[in-house]
Amino acid sequence: MKYKKDHIITSAVKAPDSSVLIIYTGGTLGMVHDASGALVPFDFASILDHVPSLRQLQINLTVIAFENPIDSSDINPDNWIEIGNIIKDNYNDFDGFVVLHGTDTMAFTASAMSFMLQDLNKPVIFTGAQLPISSLRSDARENLITALEIASAKSEIIIPEVCVYFDYVLLRGNRSKKVESLHFDAFESENYPVLAESGVIINYNHAVISKPHIEKKSLIFHERFDRNVAILKLYPGITKEAVEAVLSIPGLRGVIMETFGAGNAPTTSWFIDALRIARDKGIIIINVSQCAGGRVIQGRYGTSRELGGLGVIEGADLTFEAAITKLMMILAEEHDFEEIRNRFITPICGELTLA
Repeated sequence: MKYKKDHIITSAVKAPDSSVLIIYTGGTLGMVHDASGALVPFDFASILDHVPSLRQLQINLTVIAFENPIDSSDINPDNWIEIGNIIKDNYNDFDGFVVLHGTDTMAFTASAMSFMLQDLNKPVIFTGAQLPISSLRSDARENLITALEIASAKSEIIIPEVCVYFDYVLLRGNRSKKVESLHFDAFESENYPVLAESGVIINYNHAVISKPHIEKKSLIFHERFDRNVAILKLYPGITKEAVEAVLSIPGLRGVIMETFGAGNAPTTSWFIDALRIARDKGIIIINVSQCAGGRVIQGRYGTSRELGGLGVIEGADLTFEAAITKLMMILAEEHDFEEIRNRFITPICGELTLA
């Protein structure tokens, strides 16, 4: 992926004492109307013209913009690796990072990035907008300004996490989920408290934010993902043929099975047999709930009692986005079932809560 790099020093009263790298991948935030009225990406070198209030921030800004912005519906693991490499290559040169990204798959990319950037000791803040930055009522300006303020914070608090900032709330990236397409409050985190809320001031919830590493550890970068995964979403009346079609995909290595409630699934013999055959082939099956809140507890009800015995891995309170990105990364690095299981059920960066 080609990109261009622009260095922008905000015209603040005093010399900036923090530096932030903005990575523009695409999405609604960076769009403006051209002469014909069509939406096109704007040149981020002119960002101060679009958001003049940035001049009030004491921040050195550098922008890396993809030459061909990506609609978030087209995001794939290659793009995650590209973003991760930009952060890795510039890690020692900046105090924080802001990634501008389309909202539809932002929670997937933020989740993937949290697993890629282990031993992170600086903030990586994802944000975007529901309306283009050129629109009169756009949410882009507030989202961008506050994301930059959080990413550049030094004296108050440093958040050594991959986060999503949107509509006045800061969420742990691998706990976030897009839940709204028409309103500004697009993201929620049902199973974990918000890390901060923005009002007249930014109120940080210190108790739930990861602590920076006291020892200055080197960033550990993971850049491999196995795409041979599939989703099996259960519904009343699902057929044997539908289940078998998913589980018999050539080359399949892992399945995220979206179950009911606390991890419940059909108990019919053909369904149990289909899971057993898949497991005998070495296919990893992860049980996550279709519910936005709560957690999977296999065996709590009779309808999930057999799953553990089949080798289905309990997904606890993982979001779907975190579950699939974590599975893709682990499958790229492990082949032994017990190693995969142990790594999956062990928290890496606050993505799940141990029972």
